[in-house]
Amino acid sequence: MIDFVVILVVLALVVVLVAAPLRSRRVEEAGESAARAELEAARDAKYREIRDAELDHRTGKLSEADWRELDRGLRAEAVAILRQLDELDVPTSGEEARS
Repeated sequence: MIDFVVILVVLALVVVLVAAPLRSRRVEEAGESAARAELEAARDAKYREIRDAELDHRTGKLSEADWRELDRGLRAEAVAILRQLDELDVPTSGEEARS
């Protein structure tokens, strides 16, 4: 009976040790996935802001000067978000080894 318990404990330890890298990779991927979703939502929101500003300009709610200033700032923010999304796509040295 003691042999059975010892074998069961050793088997459980082996399973935990073998599965540990797989679990940590899933956690990393989940964190990256959440960051990607947040950045994509921010990108979409920024695009809506740009479209809204263009519509406000066309309907006369914004002057040419105000629209240009607002548009320049919104587009700079959109570019920053796009760069952050691109950085998520760049593989790290550890990911290159896995591929």
